[in-house]
Amino acid sequence: MNKNYYLILFLVFILIPIYWMVNMSFKPNSEILSRLTLYPHEFTLANYEEILTSEFWRAGYINSIIMASMNVVFVTIAALPAAYAFSRWDFRGDKHLFFWFLTNRMAPPAAFMVPFFILYSNLNLIDTYWAVALAHCLFNLPLAIWILEGFMSGIPKEIDEMAFIDGHSFTSFCWNIFLPLIKPGIAVTAFLTFMFSWVELLLARTLTNEAAQPITVTLTRSLGAGGWDWGVLAAAGVIAMIPGAIIVYLVRDLLATGFSMGRV
Repeated sequence: MNKNYYLILFLVFILIPIYWMVNMSFKPNSEILSRLTLYPHEFTLANYEEILTSEFWRAGYINSIIMASMNVVFVTIAALPAAYAFSRWDFRGDKHLFFWFLTNRMAPPAAFMVPFFILYSNLNLIDTYWAVALAHCLFNLPLAIWILEGFMSGIPKEIDEMAFIDGHSFTSFCWNIFLPLIKPGIAVTAFLTFMFSWVELLLARTLTNEAAQPITVTLTRSLGAGGWDWGVLAAAGVIAMIPGAIIVYLVRDLLATGFSMGRV
């Protein structure tokens, strides 16, 4: 059987939940709960109007964008020098330290929920952007180091030596030569870091109350007196996919190159 046939079946299987969410977002609750329809019979934009005009929902999206962006900045700044050290220098225990970083990514977030809550309570960081952004670094930083180390290891060390012979300082070499070479790796790292921070729920719910709760928490706290408003939730889910789609579009060339190189 043609391989394209299996690819089409796979794409259809993947897209069904997305289509169904978009489909529900244009329906009133009465139609959603009363019968199964493949397209909106009572088409409405009221669900999107509720999302776009409500401060409750708007704050959730803004908080998520701020927290995820902060996390990308923190992780990228910390991961670049760490990945460079692992890719260029040999030192005692380097393999063990590198593996230890990865074990942090393997640990379930629930294991750190109580320690984070106690720590940030003592630092008065609960219900702030800093609490969630810094907590997400525990899981995103090891992944970023692992990805960037793979990209950097693919660049010959002779490039570093030639640059220093030509008179470049370490800062000049990194900014003008090395970083442009690993730009696809930085794009992949930033993209994955943003998305993992964007969709994380457990730590975000534990470390925020109201002022800084992201959209993932807002979605779980939107139960009203009349029950779940499924149309509004579907519309919120559709809008929640937009930032990721925008990022993919803006850095699509770098992502395509990055996913074909390095460890990803």
